[in-house]
Amino acid sequence: MSKALIKFIRLSPTKARLIAREVQGMNAELAMASLKFMPNKGAKYIANAISSAVANGGFEANEVIVKSCRVDAGAVLKRFRPRARGSASRIRKPTSHILVEVAKVETKIEEKATKKASEKKATTTAKKTSTKKVTAKKES
Repeated sequence: MSKALIKFIRLSPTKARLIAREVQGMNAELAMASLKFMPNKGAKYIANAISSAVANGGFEANEVIVKSCRVDAGAVLKRFRPRARGSASRIRKPTSHILVEVAKVETKIEEKATKKASEKKATTTAKKTSTKKVTAKKES
């Protein structure tokens, strides 16, 4: 499993979370391809984070999945806009931090091989216990 963290992006966390939810659990290559065609500003940053996480782990994009894509709130830049009668109103410019974790996909062939090996071990131990019981009955 490998991670990538991009900090202080000038993007609202609520807008970035909408995109982050779309790519969770997807294949990394498919996620980057789908983000490429999204019109949102956050899609570019999340795609960059995914490709960085894949590179950090030394994987290929087609062999990993996006395990989690989390968007946290960063510092808020506060600005003022002049208003009528000498007053001012506050402008909030939020920032966000994007954390992406990718993990290698377990192929079904490997899972079947491990399952068969565990079944063989279980059957051989069951046979050993049953033969011990039979020999104990014959002796008595």
